[in-house]
Amino acid sequence: MNNTDHSQDQDLLTKAYQAFDAANAKDPNAIDVDGVDQPKELVFAKRLTEAVAQLAPNASIPLQLAARCQHICRWEVPRSTQPMNRAGYLKWRAGLKKYHAKLSATILEEVGYDSETIQRAAFLNEKKNIKTDPESQTIEDALCLVFLQYQFDKLIEGTEEEKIISIVQKTWKKMSDQGHNAALKLPYSEAAQAILAKAL
Repeated sequence: MNNTDHSQDQDLLTKAYQAFDAANAKDPNAIDVDGVDQPKELVFAKRLTEAVAQLAPNASIPLQLAARCQHICRWEVPRSTQPMNRAGYLKWRAGLKKYHAKLSATILEEVGYDSETIQRAAFLNEKKNIKTDPESQTIEDALCLVFLQYQFDKLIEGTEEEKIISIVQKTWKKMSDQGHNAALKLPYSEAAQAILAKAL
């Protein structure tokens, strides 16, 4: 790839990120980041982008795009749209994947991406073939890392120990060896370290 192609790729990627971030900035749900309330899904998208960059420094364009739009506008499809049982939860999750993939594809088309890149980003957004597609696995690993780094402690506070141990074990099963290695290097609270020791 010559410098012109690389520059064009970066320009398109920047435009896509800006479009995704503008959509996620409308999230009415806020989370505290260093004492400042920020739109929840915007923060999540940036954290997932960082996690993917850590796992795959030379990530392909579709993988970088999929990381930035993984949960795009998630608040628009609330959990209450499906019955509050296991079947309803699974149906909600399946619907969300399609919603994210479709919305992100529309944005990427407007930005100017070709159909092949859009289709690949949508494929990764839906996390298809996790155990056989290395890039899908990278997205899954990154999602697990974001959970462990930013959401784990809060979950520990409001969840009984047996259940949280089960959640950690299920999370661990989803991850690759590379994901495990990255997870073990994260800074954990004492409570989190205790749960990890019991779970693993």
